[in-house]
Amino acid sequence: MHPEKTKIVYCRDDNRRESHEHVEFTFLGYTFCERSAQTKNGTMFRSFLPAISKQALKRISAQVRSWRLHHRTHPSEADLARWINPIVRGWMNYYGAFYWYRSALYPLLERINAYLMRWIRKKYKRLRGRKKAQEAWNQAIARRPRFFAHWAWVTYAPKVW
Repeated sequence: MHPEKTKIVYCRDDNRRESHEHVEFTFLGYTFCERSAQTKNGTMFRSFLPAISKQALKRISAQVRSWRLHHRTHPSEADLARWINPIVRGWMNYYGAFYWYRSALYPLLERINAYLMRWIRKKYKRLRGRKKAQEAWNQAIARRPRFFAHWAWVTYAPKVW
């Protein structure tokens, strides 16, 4: 047993309300801690649930930034989708495996959308204005809801960046 790596964690939730030194832990890219949850009939309660860890989210965000999508104006929409979809789908399948806290991935998916919005504004001169780009983007999502893998989860109009 390694004293720095091994620790006893108190799984605090609605039934266990004591305060202890360690109430969360990170394992395999997930942070397990007390979170809000909802029953089938809609009542809220606190439970000990996993979601993507801050470290994993930071690492993935750095990888998305390193793609520099908005500087790649030569590939088409289909080429970009073929390139990033397997990667994004893998993240969604792994970190979204626990349905309760898929929402922890939404900031990452919004960031990918922001880079794609920048890409579309740089690729097509007629879309340089934010309003026109936003309209074109919303039409693209409406016409092809699953063109990019993360659009399957994104049911909102993306923000204009």
